[in-house]
This record gives sequence, structure tokens and C-alpha cells, in this order.
Amino acid sequence: LCLQSLMLAKAKEEWEQEIVDKQSEKERYLSERITPLHTSGLSLSQLQDLCRELHEKVEIVDEERYDIEAKCNHNTREIKDLKIKVLDLRGKFKRPPLRRVRVSADAMLRALLGSKHKVSMDLRANLKSVKKEDTEKERPVEVGDWRKNVEAMSGMEGRKKMFDAAKSPTGQ
Repeated sequence: LCLQSLMLAKAKEEWEQEIVDKQSEKERYLSERITPLHTSGLSLSQLQDLCRELHEKVEIVDEERYDIEAKCNHNTREIKDLKIKVLDLRGKFKRPPLRRVRVSADAMLRALLGSKHKVSMDLRANLKSVKKEDTEKERPVEVGDWRKNVEAMSGMEGRKKMFDAAKSPTGQ
């Protein structure tokens, strides 16, 4: 806790010193670039020439400012586009939860093809149907007392008998 407060105090001092340094650097730069104007004792034509000269300098600076602003805007747009590309590549987008929708094949074809859809498709008609009679004929059901064979079918021998019986239901 004490160490943290000391670090914060030191960082605050350095930040304040940095602000003072930047201000002094700004003042030094402006004093180099801007020369004081002496307008006293100048004639009207000299004042007009001075105004034209200052106006040309302002135009040059304004053009530079515009160019720098355009470059800055271009770079900002490019950074934004690159961030979007990174997000696309990273796949950060959340996929919306999809709901199950029950749609019949006819309704699906009608939605895809519109009014052109005239053939009704019954998908269930194409499925293989299994008749109960066929399965009953294949396996005769033996009805008996289940208590008789409990001891005979217990253990591995019983499992082997059940396996053999299932392998050949009619052949004994």
C-alpha cells in the first residue's frame, strides 16, 4: 500500500514536470518562429505590403494544416478498417441463437420457388415401410413360464445360449 502510494506520487511529479517541459518547449518554439511586428513609422504602402506578406504566410500555414488534417483523417479511416478486418479474422462476432422452425417440404419448396412450385412432394412416401406381419412371421414368439429358465440362463452359459438362439431362431 505504501509502495503503491509512493509510485503514484512519483508518477504525478513526473507528469507535472512533463507538462512544464512541454509548455517551455512551446514558448521557445513560438519565440523562434514568430518575430515581433514593428508597425510604428511605416507608411500605408509598407503596411499593405506587410499585410500581404502575413496573408501569404497564413495561407501557407493553412495549406499545411489542411494537408496534415487530411492525412490524419485518412490514417484514422485506415486504422478503423484494419480494426474491422482484425475482428473479422478473429471471429469475435457473436452468432445469434438460431430457432428451430418446422417447415414441411412443400412449404419449403413454395418459399424457394414461389408460384412455380406445383409438384407436391411427400417425403414420407419414399421411406421404406416395414410391415408388422412380416416381422411376426420371421420370429415365432415363444410363450412360456419365465421362472423355469432363470437358473438355466444365468451366467455365461445362459448368455451363450441366448446368443445362439438369437443367431438361428428357427434352427435347433
